[in-house]
Amino acid sequence: MHEIEKLLTDYLNYLEIEKNRSPKTRENYEHYLKGFLASAKIKSPSDITDDAVRNFRIALARPVKDGPRRELKKITQNYYVIAIRNFLKYLAKRDIKTLSADKIELPRTPNRQISIIEYGDLERLLTAPNGSDLRSLRDRAILETFFSTGLRISELCSLGRYIDLERGEVTVRGKGDKLRVVFLSERAKKAIKNYLAKRSDADEAMFVSLSKARSTSSGQATIPKVIGRIIPRAVQRLVNFYRRKAGIADHVTPHQLRHQFATDLLMNGADLRSVQSLLGHSNISTTQIYTHITNKELREIHKSFHGRRRKN
Repeated sequence: MHEIEKLLTDYLNYLEIEKNRSPKTRENYEHYLKGFLASAKIKSPSDITDDAVRNFRIALARPVKDGPRRELKKITQNYYVIAIRNFLKYLAKRDIKTLSADKIELPRTPNRQISIIEYGDLERLLTAPNGSDLRSLRDRAILETFFSTGLRISELCSLGRYIDLERGEVTVRGKGDKLRVVFLSERAKKAIKNYLAKRSDADEAMFVSLSKARSTSSGQATIPKVIGRIIPRAVQRLVNFYRRKAGIADHVTPHQLRHQFATDLLMNGADLRSVQSLLGHSNISTTQIYTHITNKELREIHKSFHGRRRKN
Protein backbone atom coordinates (compact mmCIF):
# COMPACT_ATOMS: atom_id res chain seq x y z
CA MET A 1 0.00 0.00 0.00
CA HIS A 2 1.36 3.43 -0.96
CA GLU A 3 1.67 6.10 1.72
CA ILE A 4 -1.07 8.22 0.13
CA GLU A 5 -3.55 5.33 0.22
CA LYS A 6 -3.14 4.97 3.98
CA LEU A 7 -3.52 8.73 4.46
CA LEU A 8 -6.65 8.69 2.34
CA THR A 9 -8.15 5.93 4.51
CA ASP A 10 -7.22 7.92 7.64
CA TYR A 11 -8.91 11.01 6.18
CA LEU A 12 -12.10 9.16 5.28
CA ASN A 13 -12.27 7.70 8.79
CA TYR A 14 -11.71 11.21 10.18
CA LEU A 15 -14.64 12.51 8.11
CA GLU A 16 -16.99 9.81 9.30
CA ILE A 17 -15.97 9.55 12.96
CA GLU A 18 -14.61 12.93 14.06
CA LYS A 19 -16.51 15.19 11.66
CA ASN A 20 -19.66 13.03 11.90
CA ARG A 21 -20.24 13.09 8.13
CA SER A 22 -22.70 10.62 6.64
CA PRO A 23 -21.61 7.38 4.96
CA LYS A 24 -22.80 8.91 1.68
CA THR A 25 -20.48 11.89 2.13
CA ARG A 26 -17.60 9.53 2.86
CA GLU A 27 -18.45 7.54 -0.27
CA ASN A 28 -18.49 10.69 -2.41
CA TYR A 29 -15.16 11.96 -1.07
CA GLU A 30 -13.60 8.55 -1.62
CA HIS A 31 -14.81 8.59 -5.24
CA TYR A 32 -13.48 12.08 -5.97
CA LEU A 33 -10.13 11.61 -4.23
CA LYS A 34 -9.41 8.17 -5.64
CA GLY A 35 -10.17 9.56 -9.09
CA PHE A 36 -7.62 12.32 -8.56
CA LEU A 37 -4.92 10.12 -7.02
CA ALA A 38 -5.21 7.50 -9.76
CA SER A 39 -5.33 10.00 -12.62
CA ALA A 40 -2.38 12.04 -11.34
CA LYS A 41 -0.46 8.91 -10.28
CA ILE A 42 -0.04 10.21 -6.73
CA LYS A 43 1.89 7.87 -4.41
CA SER A 44 2.93 10.26 -1.64
CA PRO A 45 1.85 13.71 -0.37
CA SER A 46 4.88 15.29 -2.05
CA ASP A 47 3.51 14.17 -5.44
CA ILE A 48 0.55 16.54 -5.04
CA THR A 49 1.83 19.61 -6.88
CA ASP A 50 0.39 22.63 -8.64
CA ASP A 51 0.99 20.95 -11.98
CA ALA A 52 -0.63 17.67 -10.90
CA VAL A 53 -3.81 19.43 -9.77
CA ARG A 54 -3.89 21.73 -12.81
CA ASN A 55 -3.50 18.86 -15.27
CA PHE A 56 -6.21 16.90 -13.48
CA ARG A 57 -8.60 19.84 -13.68
CA ILE A 58 -7.92 20.23 -17.39
CA ALA A 59 -8.69 16.54 -17.87
CA LEU A 60 -11.97 16.90 -15.95
CA ALA A 61 -13.03 19.81 -18.14
CA ARG A 62 -12.57 17.88 -21.37
CA PRO A 63 -14.51 14.85 -22.63
CA VAL A 64 -12.54 11.67 -23.19
CA LYS A 65 -11.98 11.08 -26.90
CA ASP A 66 -13.31 7.69 -27.99
CA GLY A 67 -14.38 7.10 -24.39
CA PRO A 68 -17.69 6.77 -22.53
CA ARG A 69 -17.30 9.86 -20.36
CA ARG A 70 -18.82 13.11 -21.51
CA GLU A 71 -17.71 16.53 -20.36
CA LEU A 72 -18.46 16.91 -16.66
CA LYS A 73 -20.71 19.71 -15.47
CA LYS A 74 -18.95 22.62 -13.75
CA ILE A 75 -20.59 21.80 -10.42
CA THR A 76 -19.27 18.22 -10.60
CA GLN A 77 -15.79 19.47 -11.43
CA ASN A 78 -16.05 21.69 -8.35
CA TYR A 79 -16.84 18.69 -6.14
CA TYR A 80 -13.50 17.15 -7.11
CA VAL A 81 -11.65 20.38 -6.34
CA ILE A 82 -13.41 20.83 -2.99
CA ALA A 83 -12.50 17.26 -2.00
CA ILE A 84 -8.84 17.81 -2.94
CA ARG A 85 -8.69 21.09 -1.00
CA ASN A 86 -10.21 19.55 2.13
CA PHE A 87 -7.85 16.57 1.92
CA LEU A 88 -4.87 18.94 1.71
CA LYS A 89 -6.16 20.87 4.74
CA TYR A 90 -6.32 17.60 6.65
CA LEU A 91 -2.73 16.75 5.69
CA ALA A 92 -1.57 20.22 6.77
CA LYS A 93 -3.34 19.74 10.10
CA ARG A 94 -1.23 16.63 10.60
CA ASP A 95 1.94 18.57 9.68
CA ILE A 96 2.46 16.50 6.55
CA LYS A 97 4.34 18.43 3.86
CA THR A 98 2.36 18.78 0.67
CA LEU A 99 0.74 21.42 -1.54
CA SER A 100 -1.07 24.17 0.39
CA ALA A 101 -4.85 24.09 -0.04
CA ASP A 102 -4.76 27.87 -0.52
CA LYS A 103 -2.93 27.35 -3.81
CA ILE A 104 -6.09 25.82 -5.30
CA GLU A 105 -8.80 28.26 -6.29
CA LEU A 106 -12.39 27.25 -6.93
CA PRO A 107 -13.65 28.38 -10.33
CA ARG A 108 -16.57 30.77 -10.48
CA THR A 109 -19.71 29.01 -11.59
CA PRO A 110 -22.84 30.60 -13.09
CA ASN A 111 -25.86 30.98 -10.85
CA ARG A 112 -27.79 27.78 -10.64
CA GLN A 113 -30.92 27.71 -12.76
CA ILE A 114 -33.93 25.48 -12.33
CA SER A 115 -36.69 24.48 -14.69
CA ILE A 116 -40.26 23.60 -13.86
CA ILE A 117 -43.15 22.25 -15.89
CA GLU A 118 -46.50 23.95 -16.36
CA TYR A 119 -49.14 23.28 -13.71
CA GLY A 120 -51.37 21.43 -16.19
CA ASP A 121 -48.49 19.10 -17.08
CA LEU A 122 -47.80 18.55 -13.38
CA GLU A 123 -51.43 17.60 -12.72
CA ARG A 124 -51.39 15.09 -15.59
CA LEU A 125 -48.18 13.58 -14.24
CA LEU A 126 -49.55 13.19 -10.69
CA THR A 127 -52.71 11.48 -11.93
CA ALA A 128 -51.03 9.33 -14.60
CA PRO A 129 -50.98 6.19 -12.38
CA ASN A 130 -54.76 5.62 -12.50
CA GLY A 131 -55.08 1.87 -11.95
CA SER A 132 -56.30 0.05 -8.83
CA ASP A 133 -53.52 -2.56 -8.78
CA LEU A 134 -50.74 -2.40 -6.18
CA ARG A 135 -48.13 -1.00 -8.56
CA SER A 136 -50.35 1.84 -9.78
CA LEU A 137 -51.43 2.70 -6.22
CA ARG A 138 -47.79 2.71 -5.08
CA ASP A 139 -46.72 4.93 -7.97
CA ARG A 140 -49.57 7.39 -7.37
CA ALA A 141 -48.59 7.56 -3.68
CA ILE A 142 -44.93 8.19 -4.57
CA LEU A 143 -45.74 11.05 -6.95
CA GLU A 144 -48.21 12.68 -4.55
CA THR A 145 -45.72 12.35 -1.66
CA PHE A 146 -42.97 14.00 -3.70
CA PHE A 147 -45.14 16.99 -4.55
CA SER A 148 -46.63 17.27 -1.06
CA THR A 149 -43.36 17.11 0.88
CA GLY A 150 -40.52 18.20 -1.39
CA LEU A 151 -38.48 15.23 -0.21
CA ARG A 152 -35.16 14.31 -1.77
CA ILE A 153 -35.23 10.97 -3.54
CA SER A 154 -33.03 9.33 -0.87
CA GLU A 155 -35.35 10.64 1.87
CA LEU A 156 -38.43 9.26 0.13
CA CYS A 157 -36.81 5.84 -0.35
CA SER A 158 -35.90 5.67 3.34
CA LEU A 159 -39.42 6.42 4.66
CA GLY A 160 -40.87 3.93 7.12
CA ARG A 161 -44.27 2.37 6.64
CA TYR A 162 -45.72 3.16 10.03
CA ILE A 163 -46.44 6.88 10.13
CA ASP A 164 -49.32 8.86 11.62
CA LEU A 165 -51.42 9.51 8.52
CA GLU A 166 -54.13 11.29 10.48
CA ARG A 167 -51.68 13.99 11.61
CA GLY A 168 -50.07 14.02 8.21
CA GLU A 169 -46.66 14.87 9.65
CA VAL A 170 -43.52 12.90 8.89
CA THR A 171 -40.11 13.35 10.50
CA VAL A 172 -37.30 12.71 8.03
CA ARG A 173 -33.54 12.57 8.43
CA GLY A 174 -31.95 14.65 5.69
CA LYS A 175 -28.50 15.83 4.69
CA GLY A 176 -26.03 16.19 7.54
CA ASP A 177 -28.15 13.81 9.59
CA LYS A 178 -30.54 16.69 10.35
CA LEU A 179 -34.15 16.00 11.30
CA ARG A 180 -37.04 18.02 9.90
CA VAL A 181 -40.80 17.68 9.68
CA VAL A 182 -42.65 17.53 6.36
CA PHE A 183 -46.38 17.48 5.78
CA LEU A 184 -48.73 15.35 3.71
CA SER A 185 -51.56 16.96 1.77
CA GLU A 186 -55.03 15.41 1.82
CA ARG A 187 -54.41 13.97 -1.64
CA ALA A 188 -51.10 12.48 -0.56
CA LYS A 189 -52.67 10.96 2.57
CA LYS A 190 -55.47 9.42 0.52
CA ALA A 191 -53.03 8.00 -2.02
CA ILE A 192 -50.86 6.46 0.72
CA LYS A 193 -53.89 5.00 2.53
CA ASN A 194 -55.15 3.36 -0.68
CA TYR A 195 -51.69 1.98 -1.39
CA LEU A 196 -51.09 0.61 2.12
CA ALA A 197 -54.56 -0.96 2.20
CA LYS A 198 -53.54 -3.03 -0.82
CA ARG A 199 -50.30 -4.23 0.79
CA SER A 200 -50.38 -7.71 2.32
CA ASP A 201 -46.70 -7.95 3.29
CA ALA A 202 -44.96 -7.05 6.54
CA ASP A 203 -42.05 -5.06 5.10
CA GLU A 204 -41.35 -1.96 7.19
CA ALA A 205 -40.51 0.22 4.17
CA MET A 206 -43.15 2.69 3.04
CA PHE A 207 -42.34 2.29 -0.63
CA VAL A 208 -41.24 -1.11 -1.88
CA SER A 209 -40.02 -2.66 -5.09
CA LEU A 210 -42.34 -5.13 -6.78
CA SER A 211 -41.54 -8.12 -8.94
CA LYS A 212 -42.68 -8.03 -12.55
CA ALA A 213 -46.02 -9.65 -13.27
CA ARG A 214 -45.76 -12.84 -15.34
CA SER A 215 -48.36 -14.83 -17.18
CA THR A 216 -49.22 -18.27 -15.79
CA SER A 217 -49.90 -21.32 -17.91
CA SER A 218 -53.60 -20.44 -17.80
CA GLY A 219 -52.87 -16.95 -19.16
CA GLN A 220 -53.53 -15.09 -15.90
CA ALA A 221 -51.04 -12.53 -14.63
CA THR A 222 -49.28 -13.34 -11.37
CA ILE A 223 -49.62 -10.93 -8.43
CA PRO A 224 -46.34 -8.99 -8.04
CA LYS A 225 -44.35 -9.78 -4.91
CA VAL A 226 -42.67 -7.30 -2.59
CA ILE A 227 -38.90 -7.64 -2.99
CA GLY A 228 -37.64 -5.03 -0.54
CA ARG A 229 -37.32 -1.28 -0.15
CA ILE A 230 -37.49 0.70 -3.39
CA ILE A 231 -34.19 2.18 -4.62
CA PRO A 232 -33.59 5.64 -6.13
CA ARG A 233 -32.91 4.30 -9.63
CA ALA A 234 -36.31 2.58 -9.68
CA VAL A 235 -38.00 5.83 -8.63
CA GLN A 236 -36.21 7.72 -11.41
CA ARG A 237 -37.45 5.21 -13.99
CA LEU A 238 -40.95 5.41 -12.51
CA VAL A 239 -41.11 9.21 -12.84
CA ASN A 240 -39.81 9.08 -16.40
CA PHE A 241 -42.37 6.39 -17.32
CA TYR A 242 -45.30 8.51 -16.13
CA ARG A 243 -43.80 11.63 -17.69
CA ARG A 244 -44.05 9.90 -21.05
CA LYS A 245 -47.48 8.49 -20.26
CA ALA A 246 -48.72 12.00 -19.42
CA GLY A 247 -47.43 13.25 -22.76
CA ILE A 248 -44.90 15.66 -21.26
CA ALA A 249 -42.10 16.45 -23.68
CA ASP A 250 -39.83 18.12 -21.14
CA HIS A 251 -37.49 16.03 -19.03
CA VAL A 252 -38.86 15.44 -15.50
CA THR A 253 -36.88 13.99 -12.57
CA PRO A 254 -37.74 13.25 -8.93
CA HIS A 255 -35.64 16.25 -7.92
CA GLN A 256 -37.67 18.43 -10.26
CA LEU A 257 -40.77 17.50 -8.26
CA ARG A 258 -38.93 18.96 -5.26
CA HIS A 259 -38.53 22.15 -7.31
CA GLN A 260 -42.25 22.08 -8.14
CA PHE A 261 -43.06 21.79 -4.43
CA ALA A 262 -40.93 24.82 -3.50
CA THR A 263 -42.12 26.90 -6.44
CA ASP A 264 -45.77 26.14 -5.68
CA LEU A 265 -45.36 27.31 -2.07
CA LEU A 266 -43.61 30.54 -3.03
CA MET A 267 -46.04 31.40 -5.82
CA ASN A 268 -48.91 31.01 -3.36
CA GLY A 269 -47.35 33.42 -0.87
CA ALA A 270 -45.13 31.33 1.43
CA ASP A 271 -42.09 33.13 2.82
CA LEU A 272 -38.57 32.07 1.88
CA ARG A 273 -37.51 31.11 5.43
CA SER A 274 -40.41 28.68 5.80
CA VAL A 275 -39.66 27.07 2.45
CA GLN A 276 -36.01 26.80 3.49
CA SER A 277 -37.06 24.83 6.58
CA LEU A 278 -39.42 22.57 4.65
CA LEU A 279 -36.73 21.76 2.08
CA GLY A 280 -34.05 21.19 4.72
CA HIS A 281 -31.63 23.73 3.24
CA SER A 282 -28.90 24.72 5.69
CA ASN A 283 -28.31 28.01 3.84
CA ILE A 284 -31.07 30.28 2.59
CA SER A 285 -29.00 31.16 -0.47
CA THR A 286 -29.76 27.66 -1.75
CA THR A 287 -33.48 28.38 -1.46
CA GLN A 288 -33.13 31.71 -3.27
CA ILE A 289 -32.67 29.94 -6.61
CA TYR A 290 -36.48 29.84 -6.79
CA THR A 291 -37.11 33.55 -6.44
CA HIS A 292 -36.41 34.46 -10.08
CA ILE A 293 -39.49 32.54 -11.23
CA THR A 294 -41.80 33.32 -8.33
CA ASN A 295 -41.45 37.07 -7.94
CA LYS A 296 -45.03 38.31 -8.29
CA GLU A 297 -44.02 41.92 -7.69
CA LEU A 298 -41.83 42.00 -10.79
CA ARG A 299 -44.68 40.57 -12.87
CA GLU A 300 -47.08 43.27 -11.60
CA ILE A 301 -44.53 46.04 -12.15
CA HIS A 302 -44.01 44.90 -15.74
CA LYS A 303 -47.74 44.70 -16.34
CA SER A 304 -48.39 48.16 -14.89
CA PHE A 305 -45.52 50.14 -16.31
CA HIS A 306 -44.12 48.46 -19.41
CA GLY A 307 -45.03 49.96 -22.80
CA ARG A 308 -47.66 52.40 -21.49
CA ARG A 309 -46.90 54.96 -24.24
CA ARG A 310 -47.55 52.44 -27.01
CA LYS A 311 -50.89 52.41 -28.77
CA ASN A 312 -52.91 49.22 -28.72
